[in-house]
Amino acid sequence: MNNAPLRIGMVGLGRLGQRHAENLVRRVAHAEVVAACSPVAEELAWACATLDIRHLYATYAELLACPDLDAVFLVTPTSLHAEQIIQALQAGKHVFCEKPLSLDLADCLRVEQEASKHPELKVMIGFVRRFDTSYRDAYRKIQDGSVGKPYLIRSQTCDKNDPGGFFVRFAATSGGIFLDCSVHDIDLVRWLLGNPEPKRVYASGTNAIHRALEEYQDVDNGLATLEFMDGSIATFMASRTMAHGHETLTEIFGTDGRLTVGANPRSNRVEIADAHGVRNECTADFYERFKDAFLIEAQEFVDAARGVGELSLTLHDATAATRIGLAMTQAMRERRAVDFS
Repeated sequence: MNNAPLRIGMVGLGRLGQRHAENLVRRVAHAEVVAACSPVAEELAWACATLDIRHLYATYAELLACPDLDAVFLVTPTSLHAEQIIQALQAGKHVFCEKPLSLDLADCLRVEQEASKHPELKVMIGFVRRFDTSYRDAYRKIQDGSVGKPYLIRSQTCDKNDPGGFFVRFAATSGGIFLDCSVHDIDLVRWLLGNPEPKRVYASGTNAIHRALEEYQDVDNGLATLEFMDGSIATFMASRTMAHGHETLTEIFGTDGRLTVGANPRSNRVEIADAHGVRNECTADFYERFKDAFLIEAQEFVDAARGVGELSLTLHDATAATRIGLAMTQAMRERRAVDFS
């Protein structure tokens, strides 16, 4: 397939799905979006009018039956991920799926088992921060020994407050703040520390603004501390209530120094000096912060599926992130430490 484009079917055309589709059509080399699937007629109309995608389907089964389809790009509700990945593998398709792999550990393992039956097919879960140039540079510096042995990481995902609380509508199926937001940080921490085995986790949370989340045993701000078997530690913060914008920050403490990624969430290099002081504008949301990383991520998947590259993360990485996120959620809801067996 080296000289042929990867023929992709887009599944899910919501806010993030549309961003992925535009990247694949306009910016990712050797990718061709030949079909799209959504139960929402307006989303299919957008795909046709905006991206000139002609093969449009209301159901996933119809899309999988589309002729000359090499891969699917799943940007669908998390509750559908596991079964949709399995169906795609059984239909002989490569799979990219947005994070998390699943909210159920048994489903994660089911996907791993099915994927093992199809070694010729690539499956990638979208942990986009691994493809950010700053995080990749931090990873290289750790590997080079620039800060000695890392022993503590503090990582946070903080979203700008939405007064309407759009995420409350999805709280029943999102898995809670740790699986919805902190799963990126969990994957980062495992990657940066060399994939140590988890030992114990503590977690707590509060609803500073969006009290409606209490109905779903969820919070708008959460904190967790994770101990690993090798003695390293990670702390996590997730927030949906930032006033200034989106803020992703990670600090890696090593025996010979510290690395910090994202200490100032700048949207650009402009500084404003006026009667209020000196300041800069902040990134508005996660997509603005990681827009280049989304491109690099998609390109790696396309290249690997075409047989001209390899994936840099595994399905087991996604399963491990879900396992830790579930334990964090349990620790917060039950107000106790949770040990990993």
